[in-house]
This record gives sequence, structure tokens and C-alpha cells, in this order.
Amino acid sequence: MVETYVNEVTLGGCADVYVVDVGLFGLENYGAVYVVDAERPAIIDTGSGKNHERILEALELLDIDREEVGYVLPTHVHLDHAGGTGYLAEACPNATVGIHRLGARHLSDPGALVEGTKRAVGADKWDYYGEPIPVPDDRITEFTGGEQLDLGGETLRVHHAPGHAPHQVVFENPENDLVFAADAAGNYFQELGFTRALSPPPDFDLEGCLDDIGTLRSLDPTVLCYAHFGPTVLGEQLDLFEEVLVDWVDAIAAKRREFEDDDAVVDYFASRNGVSHIWPERQAYDGTAMNVRGVLHYLDGRDET
Repeated sequence: MVETYVNEVTLGGCADVYVVDVGLFGLENYGAVYVVDAERPAIIDTGSGKNHERILEALELLDIDREEVGYVLPTHVHLDHAGGTGYLAEACPNATVGIHRLGARHLSDPGALVEGTKRAVGADKWDYYGEPIPVPDDRITEFTGGEQLDLGGETLRVHHAPGHAPHQVVFENPENDLVFAADAAGNYFQELGFTRALSPPPDFDLEGCLDDIGTLRSLDPTVLCYAHFGPTVLGEQLDLFEEVLVDWVDAIAAKRREFEDDDAVVDYFASRNGVSHIWPERQAYDGTAMNVRGVLHYLDGRDET
């Protein structure tokens, strides 16, 4: 493609699948949206409320008419994945918006989601996102898992993957032996060869995330398409992510026992985030702090049972 932020996915012999770097949070190589160019094209994930114009520009570059788009499919309702959904639904009037049933109400009325996001990231960090707009109820189709979407020449199978968030699904594209992994496989830095846990509050669940890794293993795709970030041929990434997740939770639990002060635990890990050489310092710190808080919330629930 002429524009470097839109690239065809050709790994493993894939065809008619494109990755769009939406510039999420002002970062390159962090937020991916995927377009499946079929008879009824599908957009998988939508970025934040600030990213929809780039996705619409990508459709134009791909010569896809907005009225031809058949599906807009946020993998879950976290606003880095679903914040642009209302804007894309408005711009693509014939598209069905699909989401797991547990997230549907947040698309039609995003107010509670906005407030929850502000609590999770801090109100002063809201400038990363952008205000979502509602999706009309009659445009929304609710998934439970097991559905099959016929795009015309391409198929998407819906698999529930609730560990990262109860409303998360992953999409399998059997014609390309590919899975769009949402956040079920973490944050993969391909050029650097390491995986990072994604564990935001309030719904991160370690056991659920490990089950989701099992789901991805059972699908055994040739190509795994990360939301954060990009497509890769599947090798040992899931094994690595499993180790990273367990070690991440264990390390935070150990520091909580040592410090007996959750704010100190958050600062300890956020100050040693390991990505400040890749991202701006503020975003590296804040993103890590949010993920630590998610684990602490998970540990609270585990300790109560």
C-alpha cells in the first residue's frame, strides 16, 4: 500500500486481510484494526474515539465503499477496541455491529463505560481516548460464542474468550487459517521478541486468561493477529505469554506481601515498566500502573474465596 499504516497480511498465504495501524494513543505499532475484504467486508476492532477517521481513510485506500461494509466487530468494549464503533456504524450505514451480549449495553449507552475507563486509567489520562458515541440498538447483534458470520467468500467464527474481559471474543477466519486474537494473547512486541501482560481492572482473571490461551491453542492457527500489535506466524508465543502472565501475577502478589501498601506496589512496577525505551515515559508508566491495579483487584477477589 502507498500509505504505510495500511498493509496486507500475507503471512502463511493469507489473502484479502489488511492491518491498519490506527495510531492508538498517538503511538505507532500499538493499536491494530483489521479489515477483511470480502463480498461483505468486516472491520475487526475500531480503536479509540480518536481513530475512526484513519479507519475510514483505510477503506478508501482499499477501494471499499462504506455502504458495502457488512460488519463492524469490536472484540470487546474496552475503549481502545470499541471507542470508534459508533462513528464507524454511523459512517457505514449497512453494517451490522456485533459484540458479545455482555458488552452490548455499553455500545448503545457508553456512559457507564466512559466513567469506568476514567476510574481505571485516571480522569487526567482521558485525553488518550476520545468520547464514544452510541450505537442504535437495532444495529447491534449479540454474540454468545459459536456463531458463524458469512462474509461472502470468507467466514468468521466467534469464540468467547472472557479472561481479559467477560465481553471479549476472538474471531477465527478458517479460509486464511488465522485468528484475530483481541487481547487474549497479550501485548506482543514482535521486533523485540517479548510479550507483555494486559491485566486492566476490573475484570482481569488469571484463570480465565489461561483458559483463553487454551482456546487459542485448540484453534491452532497458522497466523495470529494481535490487536497490540500486528500479525505473526504462530510459534511459541502462547507458551511465552502463559509464563509471562503467571510470573506477572506472582510477582505483584509477592510485592504486595512485602510492601503492605498497594500504592507502593503500583509505583514499584510502573517505575520498572520495561517499555519506556519504546513508549513515551508517561504512557509507559500509566499503562503499567493500570495493569498492576488490575492484578491487585484480581488478588482481592481471589483472597476472598
